[in-house]
Amino acid sequence: MTRIIAGFAGSLAIAVPPKGTRPTSDRVREAIFSALEARDAIAGATVFDLYAGSGALGLEAASRGAASVTLVERNAAASAICRRNAQLISSRAPRGVRITVAPVSVQSFLTSGPPPADLVFMDPPYDLGDDALSADLAALPLAPGAIVLVERSSRSAEPTWPVGLELDRSKRHGDTTLWWASAE
Repeated sequence: MTRIIAGFAGSLAIAVPPKGTRPTSDRVREAIFSALEARDAIAGATVFDLYAGSGALGLEAASRGAASVTLVERNAAASAICRRNAQLISSRAPRGVRITVAPVSVQSFLTSGPPPADLVFMDPPYDLGDDALSADLAALPLAPGAIVLVERSSRSAEPTWPVGLELDRSKRHGDTTLWWASAE
């Protein structure tokens, strides 16, 4: 069972697709959000959760003070779960928090003209090729100082960072590596 860890929706259980996704563990999510809060990167942020699965990362950001969260998931079953989870969190949200679900591919979303993001979570399927990930990274509309977090298998190579996006650090958590980058 996956739960929102903290914020206004803390301890609420959210649904997870029965197959085809790898939910980020509570331990890793707590590490991510502790680091983000230390950087004051969540409050009022515009957040994209790309390859959202259940939407846990984006919904955690909403619970902790993000102003706008978009969950992007093209798989119909996972997108339906994102929508249900978003409705649950929205029902508890203070006025002004906006959570939307985009049931399209990441590339379709990125080429549709979304606003610049302050915080982007990318947890693509392990079988997504390096070239496709590079194209997604290059297409991100980012606000100055935006943070991009890429979650990949520890067996995967470091992502190729486009001009304007610089690696801050990487951290291995078992079979997962988190790559942190910042926009100039």
